Amino acid sequence: MCAKATMEDFEAMLNESLEMDTPAEGSVVTGKVIAIEAGQAIIDVGYKMEGRVELKEFANPGEAPNVAVGDEVEVFLERVENARGEAVVSRDKARREAAWDKLEKAYADESRVEGAIFGRVKGGFTVDLGGAVAFLPGSQVDVRPVRDAGPLMGLKQPFQILKMDRRRGNIVVSRRAILEESRAEQRAEVIAKLAEGQTVDGVVKNITEYGAFVDLGGVDGLLHVTDMAWRRVNHPSEVVTIGESIKVQVIKINKDTHRISLGIKQLQADPWDSVERDYPLESVHMGRVTNITDYGAFVELEAGVEGLVHVSEMSWTKKNVHPGKIVSTSQEVEVMVLEIDSAKRRVSLGLKQTLRNPWEQFAESNPTGTQIEGEVKNITEFGLFVGLEGDIDGMVHLSDLSWDQRGEDAIQNYRKGDIVQAVVSEVDVEKERISLSIKALANDNFSEAVEGVKRGSIVTCEVTSIEDGGIEVIYNDMKAFIRRSDLARDRADQRPERFQVGDKVDARVTSVDAKTRRLGLSIKAREIAEEKEAVEQFGSSDAGASLGDILGAALKDRD
Repeated sequence: MCAKATMEDFEAMLNESLEMDTPAEGSVVTGKVIAIEAGQAIIDVGYKMEGRVELKEFANPGEAPNVAVGDEVEVFLERVENARGEAVVSRDKARREAAWDKLEKAYADESRVEGAIFGRVKGGFTVDLGGAVAFLPGSQVDVRPVRDAGPLMGLKQPFQILKMDRRRGNIVVSRRAILEESRAEQRAEVIAKLAEGQTVDGVVKNITEYGAFVDLGGVDGLLHVTDMAWRRVNHPSEVVTIGESIKVQVIKINKDTHRISLGIKQLQADPWDSVERDYPLESVHMGRVTNITDYGAFVELEAGVEGLVHVSEMSWTKKNVHPGKIVSTSQEVEVMVLEIDSAKRRVSLGLKQTLRNPWEQFAESNPTGTQIEGEVKNITEFGLFVGLEGDIDGMVHLSDLSWDQRGEDAIQNYRKGDIVQAVVSEVDVEKERISLSIKALANDNFSEAVEGVKRGSIVTCEVTSIEDGGIEVIYNDMKAFIRRSDLARDRADQRPERFQVGDKVDARVTSVDAKTRRLGLSIKAREIAEEKEAVEQFGSSDAGASLGDILGAALKDRD
């Protein structure tokens, strides 16, 4: 009975000893390196168990294995015994388990972790975080895109854990977050030493279309293209180059965003301080065309001083053309100063003012009455436009085309491109108008025909046509029409058929209209006038004499 109890106690003690000394599979155990052979380290993990680990598992990325006989190392026990009776252990898995514990704590504390980039994968890089492998996205490598990541490979440096999932074995880290934090601290320190208006030294770090970034010793400032020079700068590369050391002035500091605006031109004299003195009104200067727009052209008078030649001030004659048809970029032109606004830094210039007004020149060389010749440039509903010397036009109004025809009819005789002769009738320099007359080249038949004829005159005409409404007559080769109501004093005699073509008739002039070129005639008015005259000379019907007696006496006296 006693012997049996002793055996049970011994078995219990043996099992307890085995449980205490034999490590559990899937755990991290401490072992001792007892030998190194054939590229492997032989590790005694206790309870007379040995395992083998490849030497490369004792090396950090890019480094040689760091292990020696006698070293105590932690390994991960995968199996207690394999087919060869050895324990299956892993140094990498032990380091990974330890690393995950450490990384989870760092992730919770939002603290930095140390690692080394050791490989490139799609979209980024792989980072060794002391045994755990993390993914570093390409956008998180640096604050600016990195073209060559070679210098960063194998270099131990801090990272920030952005996301991790132990169950899936995913870790995402950022190097950029560390740099931005350091940069922000450095920027704050540098900015604290800067003041607006201060002149500092810097190095051109990068050039863009709108300016250049200048390193001020740990903090970048923007040198905008408009602050590089007083003159117009088309591209920053005209003024600065990458790597160039330059002096700049601090124009503005934004304490909230830590943005710094810099300038070079502020260190130079402002040419606008002497513009009014150097460019008085109506003075003429040579300049260079720097830019052409739809509304005009910019002309540089000197570095930093540009003026605008508005399209309306470019040419006396070319009114509706694009400025690019008159001048070209980089062309040297002569301009006149028209207006200066120093407050707005604007100069208004004129191109046409440096040339004589072609209308003034025409008026001097072609006074009123001068006969000219030109080409019909255009035909409108109100007249002809004729091209003249100096690239200007004159207009022949409908009323100045012909003495005998209506303007609407006379204009049908002309075509665009015809060469015509005309007389200058008026030149209005201020309104830029030249009036011409074609009919002035011929004699005015109407004026000649009615010369000396006034309203009330008695003229002798010849009947040329009998019509229902009256008769057509001719006087001094000029036709006129006597209406039916004007053919006689008595209504019974107002009959056109009582006249014959070729008859000579006397009529009284009732109107002379030079504008409409019409002569008003009336036989009735002549008879009434004669009757009145007879009554005044030979008596009155009230005195007992009849109208027949009075007219008879008047006719007898005339004979």
